[in-house]
Amino acid sequence: QVQLVESGGGLVQPGDSLILSCTASGRTDLPFATAWFRQAPGKEREIVAAINWRSGSVWYTNSAKGRVTISRDITKKTMSLQTNSLTPEDTGVYYCAAREGLTRTTQSDYNYWGQGTQVTVSS
Repeated sequence: QVQLVESGGGLVQPGDSLILSCTASGRTDLPFATAWFRQAPGKEREIVAAINWRSGSVWYTNSAKGRVTISRDITKKTMSLQTNSLTPEDTGVYYCAAREGLTRTTQSDYNYWGQGTQVTVSS
């Protein structure tokens, strides 16, 4: 079992940068992958980025490349998502997710989820 808690959401202005954090606890000694998903208002939840906890290898959705950075700190058991040049289209609830094994990019592959943190980009 892995427990996840997100933090760092809030109201930000267009053009700002934001860092979301996810703290993991439980069986973090197992090989696993983590990811950030976003659910925009009225839309399906979609993946933004993923990272393999052991190797650090990363994956980004095409729309996130160049503007988003995912990272993890094994010692602190935290994962972060930094997004630059935020636009209103980045608004949504951001979820941290984890799965045992290799990195995957569909939400059905992840069986551990945080409660989500709201990000609103508005002037």
